[in-house]
Formats: sequence, C-alpha cells, structure tokens
Amino acid sequence: MALPELLAPAGGMAQLKAALRFGADAVYGALPAFGLRAFAGNFTWEELNQALSLVHAQGKKFYLTLNILPYEDELPALIETARRAGELGVDAALVSDLGAFLALRREAPDLKLHISTQANTLNAEAARFYYEHGAERIVLARELSLSRIAALRDSLPPALEIEAFVHGAMCMSYSGRCMLSDHLTGRGGNRGACAQPCRWEYALVEKKRPGEYWPIEEDGRGTYLLSAYDLNMLSHLPELIRAGVASLKIEGRMKTEYYVATVVGAYRRALDAFKESEEAYRALLPELEGELRKASHRDFNTGFYFGAPQPASGAAGFTQEMEYVARVEEWKDGVATLHVKNRFYVGDFLDLLRPQGPVSFPVESITLCDTGEQMDTVSIAGQRVLIPSPPAAEGDFLRGPNRNHRG
Repeated sequence: MALPELLAPAGGMAQLKAALRFGADAVYGALPAFGLRAFAGNFTWEELNQALSLVHAQGKKFYLTLNILPYEDELPALIETARRAGELGVDAALVSDLGAFLALRREAPDLKLHISTQANTLNAEAARFYYEHGAERIVLARELSLSRIAALRDSLPPALEIEAFVHGAMCMSYSGRCMLSDHLTGRGGNRGACAQPCRWEYALVEKKRPGEYWPIEEDGRGTYLLSAYDLNMLSHLPELIRAGVASLKIEGRMKTEYYVATVVGAYRRALDAFKESEEAYRALLPELEGELRKASHRDFNTGFYFGAPQPASGAAGFTQEMEYVARVEEWKDGVATLHVKNRFYVGDFLDLLRPQGPVSFPVESITLCDTGEQMDTVSIAGQRVLIPSPPAAEGDFLRGPNRNHRG
C-alpha cells in the first residue's frame, strides 16, 4: 500500500528547512498577501524562489496558500500573484473562494489548484464540481468522519486527490470560517488576521446583575468555553490510509521550527514504520506519542473523525514536557556548535532531536564560542556555544527540561 504524502506547515524559511530535514514530502506556505496567516513570517518573492530551489532539489513539493476570501478589487492582484508564483515553479496553489478558483482556472491555466478546507467540501457532488473545473485535490472539510471520508473517496474519480488534517490546532467554527474575531476586534479570521478570541477565558453574566460573573465550567487553569482541543491522529494512520487519504496535513504555520521538526519527525517515523508492518508501527506508537507531548500543544482529541469531538471544547493554554533550548549549527570531533534559544545548565540531560529519533545525553561543559569562557549555564538567545554531544548535524535540535511544565 502506497504511503500518503506527509504535508508540513512552513511559516518561514526556518520552518521549511526543519520540515524537509525531518521528513515532509511537501510543505505549504504563503507570501505576505492572500495566505490566511498574516502574522506568520511568510516568504518574500526572493525567499519563495530560494524555498522552491531547496524543496525541488530534494524531490519535494511546495504548495502556495492563496485561500483568503477576496473582495472584488483584490482579485486582479491575487491572479497576478498566482501567475508569478506559477512561473517560479510552485507545485500548486490552495484556494477557498469559488470566484478565485474559477478566475485562476481561466487566467492561470497551467497552475494546479487545491481546494482549501475553508470551502467546506462535504460531499461528492461538490468535489466533482471542483474536479470538472480543473481542481487536482480537495482538502476535506474538518467535520467529516472517517467512514464518510472512505465513502466519499469511493464516489470520486481516482485522479482527484483528497487531503485531510491529522494534527494541530483546530478552529471552533465551521471549517474555520469564523466571524468572532472580526466582530470582537475588527481582525478578520477569513482575512488572515484572527485574534483567536475562542482561546480567551469566558464567564457568564446575567442581564439584571451587571458586573457579577460566574464561570461556566472551571478547573485550575480557568474557563475556556469555546477553545477547541488540538487534533492528534497519530494512532489512527492506518485507518486514514485505508480510507484513501492521499495527503496527511499538519497544521501550524504560526509554529516554530522546533515544533515542525518534532511533529513532522514523529509522523514520518510512524509512516515509515507502518510501511514496514502494522506491528512495527504499533510498537513505535508509545514513543512517538511521547514525542508529540514534547512540543507545544493543547490537550489532544481526534476531532470529528469518530463522531463529535470528545471533549467538545474547553482546552486551556499550551503545555509541553520539554523545551527547545538550541539548534545545532555544526558538529565536529564530538563537539556541537549551538545557536542558543533558551536556558540550560551543565548537568542537565538534553535530548538531541534528529530525524532518526532522539538521543539523551548529559551536558558536561558549556564553552562560549566568542571568548572560550567556560559557563555553568547559558541563557541569552542567539549566543553561540560549544558542548560535547553525540553525533549530530546542522539542523538538529536540542531540548531540555521544561521547568514550567504543568503536567
């Protein structure tokens, strides 16, 4: 059975490099306009050209997000952006607006198009419409169950690919089409500027008792009525593959390169183990589920894949069991040159995060690159230090104890 594509978020060049190193088959990212993540790093035209060179040199793909809901006066610029991106060599563009889709089919006929999850495609009639008008892939609505996905796949032309989200933050609104941010803050979620008000803490107030607030449901972290849990389908990859999903999508264009490396690495190792045998995959799952808890996340559930999400809402803030402390710039003769991100100490046990899996080791010494000074701890982001370490390579990461972990 052929493995599906593993599709990773690339909010910028650092995340793209991490995705490639840790096993993504394709990445998706945006230019500063039209991409629904206005506050991600995104790519300039020059960076996009560099990114395409890196991606294609490894036989991987880059999909450009153009899935904003555009006004009439924005369509010409969106079309011109798509044309130029197609000439540079992007492998496809994602769109959600029907008008944008039809305009791009007409004005940029050589550019392959994927239909975004925000188009909330739920049935074969809608999917066939897009296919008959030139779409190559449908990113399914997040509200579909696995059984419905399998039935949908059986009803569609074999050439039409389907893509589904498998991991990451979930919007509380229908297929991500949320008006709450626009209403409360003037920052439109469908315009790439969501303020994430569903993640705020809420209480109940009675009309005749202004100023008296009651929590709707509360634990030690507060009241999060609207906040969705993070999606995690790592332990259900066989079902997704058998349902005919061609691309497994990880959410997270606002995430760090460490997050991308951790999550992509876990899913890559899971898929490769499944290719060997389902027994090998099942044996590796406990370790890989542990890996996912070492990157920033809210509590997990399985979204709509097995019915209504359980729990439906109430996910509080982020947690992670370990902290990103450094990126490896070079390794030679048993010594790693590091770019520091967060504090660590001599005597800490760190994990060296590599594509083949992590290895733990104690920090025996820390030496400042600039001065040769020996340090007991290092805490300034951007410093370059030397430490003895197991074999490593540029682009690997180090993580250490998260002393603020709430779990």
